[in-house]
Amino acid sequence: MDLIEQSLLLIISFVANSLSALAGGGAGLLQFPVLLFLGLSFGTALATHKTASVALGVGATIRHLREGGLDWRFAGYILAWGLPGVVLGAYLILSLNESLAVLSLGILTTGLGLYSRFKKDLGMELQPIHRDTMGMLLGGVGLFLIGMLNGSLTSGTGLFVTIWLVRWFGLDYQRAVTYTLILVGMFWNGFGAVTVSLQTDPRWEWLPVLLLGSLLGAYCGTHLGLSKGNKVIKKAFEVLTLLVGIKLIWDGITLLT
Repeated sequence: MDLIEQSLLLIISFVANSLSALAGGGAGLLQFPVLLFLGLSFGTALATHKTASVALGVGATIRHLREGGLDWRFAGYILAWGLPGVVLGAYLILSLNESLAVLSLGILTTGLGLYSRFKKDLGMELQPIHRDTMGMLLGGVGLFLIGMLNGSLTSGTGLFVTIWLVRWFGLDYQRAVTYTLILVGMFWNGFGAVTVSLQTDPRWEWLPVLLLGSLLGAYCGTHLGLSKGNKVIKKAFEVLTLLVGIKLIWDGITLLT
């Protein structure tokens, strides 16, 4: 790649991951289409994007660990249910026709953004719910299904984890985004990257600049979210969710036609 392309990737990666760190997901909205536009095949772009996205979790973790407050037992629960779904989804994606899945995901993502928009008090305060045995079981099934989406698709699945933690478990947006960025960004994306990379190689020479942009963007976006609080995070979540949803609907229609 020449200097102009490297600079473009750095800027796109920084902006995408800053927004993702603020809203709790959605880095693929900008980053993945750029990789396709620059000539990578779907499989290679997917492997490259997922590998670079691991730095999102690293950057967010560096900033969040300074704040503390994570419930590590709950974090382990999210990993235990989500990671098997991630691996399964990553194995399935390269052998499946994704058009209907992308279209359906776009409609659902848009609905989540509208739902949060019209539920004014959603995620404003921590109100733990569904912590009994059945609630944790159903919550785990939800995380497994979202993990499958995370492993197989490229845009917006971190947003699903964020809203699931808010709606099902009663977390406020700031706490939900913290868990999403650290666990999905670093571990779910890491497992997905390894699984996809075993099937198709990423573009290794593009990764350093993408990793740098992801790391810096994640740190800056996380810092902004921590300083501004739930109200700003909620608005960012709603805007980015609607953008991701519209993009996925467009992609799904394009693939169908």
